[in-house]
Amino acid sequence: MHENLEKIANTIRQDIIAMLLAAGSGHSAGPLGMADVFTALYFGDVVKHDPKHPDDPNRDRVILSNGHICPVWYATLAHAGYFDRSELKTLRKLGSRLQGHPQRGSLPGIENTGGPLGQGLSQALGLAEAARLDAGSQHPTGEAGQLHPSGVGRPYHVWCLMSDGEHDEGQTWEAILYAGKRKLSNVTAILDRNHIQIDGTTEAVMPLEPLRKKYEAFNWYVLEVDGHNIPHIIDALDEARAIAEQPTLIIAHTIPGKGVDFMENDFVWHGKPPNAAEAKKALHELRTLGGKIRSEHQ
Repeated sequence: MHENLEKIANTIRQDIIAMLLAAGSGHSAGPLGMADVFTALYFGDVVKHDPKHPDDPNRDRVILSNGHICPVWYATLAHAGYFDRSELKTLRKLGSRLQGHPQRGSLPGIENTGGPLGQGLSQALGLAEAARLDAGSQHPTGEAGQLHPSGVGRPYHVWCLMSDGEHDEGQTWEAILYAGKRKLSNVTAILDRNHIQIDGTTEAVMPLEPLRKKYEAFNWYVLEVDGHNIPHIIDALDEARAIAEQPTLIIAHTIPGKGVDFMENDFVWHGKPPNAAEAKKALHELRTLGGKIRSEHQ
């Protein structure tokens, strides 16, 4: 199964390059770096979702706080069957449903509108609280608008994808404090720890370490994982869902631009798309798995 998931992630990366080339604008490094995490979420039997019933009230909610990496979300949803893959190349076009930042309601599977950084976790916590408050409509012993005595509420989990750079925003830390205080165990934040942001490395712009200890001090359960090891990512996601009495943070250590040698670990590619020659080179590298196979047609 895991080999198949790696193939899906690699195909998603190819779609990202093709989308950005067609758009002539957009972000390269983040979407490529998070392809394995999105593959684990949607194809690793983690997120409860159904493309045929995208509005199921008991579905898990996926929130993308760092909305600029939405090409990886769009490509993942298309592969999962939410819409046709042919639409991917309309990214950032006038009138397209695939804008440069996600917009709730524009596409099935898109749960939040993302633009300014630092707002996604707050949105996720609102959904988590709503799941608890919704208990009264499901349980005869609970009153509408109040938490059922079992504390269960609706059975969905909220997954919030975040960037490390957006931790420069004060609202992010307010949300972290709130989630710990409220013991929102139905929330898991997945942090793309790629160490870059638009102006350089995170530790040069605004040092974040010791990041794990900061979250733990605010009563979060913290896991760390190689963001490109899909089996380990799935294990961490499953563990996060099982945690009681605390929200969970998964720090996914990723390589920005993963899979494309000349983009990897270079902050210049944070907000830069490839030109035709660069896209051709990137697609060749992805199709041959960095030279592991001799031909794109093998």
